[in-house]
Amino acid sequence: MKLLQVCPRYYPYFGGIEEHVRNISERLSKKHDIVVTTTDPSGKLPKENFVNGVEVKRFKCWAPREAYYFSGDLKRYLMENSDSFDVVHAHSYHAFPALYAAQAKGENKLVFTPHYHGTGHTFFRKLLHIPYKFLGKRIFQKADRIICVSNYERSLVTKNFDVTEGKVMVIPNGVNLEEFKGFRKRKKNYRTILSVGRLEKYKGVQHLIRGLPRLDHDIILEIVGKGPNKESLVKLARKLYAEDRVKFFQDLSRTELLQKYTDADVFILLSEHEAFGMSVAEALASKTPCILANTSALREWIDGENCFGVNYPIEVDELVSLINKVIGRKVHHVDMWDWEEAAGRVAELYNDVAEM
Repeated sequence: MKLLQVCPRYYPYFGGIEEHVRNISERLSKKHDIVVTTTDPSGKLPKENFVNGVEVKRFKCWAPREAYYFSGDLKRYLMENSDSFDVVHAHSYHAFPALYAAQAKGENKLVFTPHYHGTGHTFFRKLLHIPYKFLGKRIFQKADRIICVSNYERSLVTKNFDVTEGKVMVIPNGVNLEEFKGFRKRKKNYRTILSVGRLEKYKGVQHLIRGLPRLDHDIILEIVGKGPNKESLVKLARKLYAEDRVKFFQDLSRTELLQKYTDADVFILLSEHEAFGMSVAEALASKTPCILANTSALREWIDGENCFGVNYPIEVDELVSLINKVIGRKVHHVDMWDWEEAAGRVAELYNDVAEM
């Protein structure tokens, strides 16, 4: 079967969607002819190469504030080549490549994974979501099947786009549990709060910095990621005289990132909007307890044993109290999907769609 993945960005870019597409693609490439089409905002990556057995084609784009990913070249490629693939799988409602895949749909079958948050993440993007919904709705209409990564995302999709539930399947993201087995927590003379993800205001990292001065001085905050809100976070840490306790990291190797998860004493994600929470799964696979915003799909992780919730709007005193309660706790067994299982379910769906 000839398969095409369409996504805004791909490895070596880092993020939940990037990891989702990479893990599915690498596993399916062992049995199928698969191509990933994506954009390269930096313009520095190879236009075509193979990454772990997956053929990747990158197109130049315009991505203001690392969003939208407008690419006329990618759209032209899809218009000219979609019909040569059995199944085209588009990712991310919040960027234009998925819309291009829907507009280019011909004889090929179209699968859509929206990674849908329900809103934009700045005032301007929220305004743009209103007119864009009329365009974005076409992706759901033209898709033969829709894959959501959580029950929360499925409920948003069926409600906001009038999609019948029979058209939607929930296939959670997976975790490669094998890659976590060789890591051990290293000894250190301090305790660590870890935050991993794109640095946008809606991710809530600013609440962690505000709480840091109220925590014991042997607790530091490690922030892994990059994005438009980084400068604001640096200024906030400086304003609160906490800059010596806040450490920023970006462009870590996979090995370095997994060691960060393992070494952390608590992982915290206070995002207002998440379709799944890939970093939560990886923290738990590293046996690190989690504190999560009691919002969106993050609610599905909260169990009061390994993952603990804090309500929005975030009250710093409540957050600090919960950190003191959770930091350093042991993590009990958590049932999670392996990427092999997730990729297998996706492959089954491709076969079903191709026979329609």
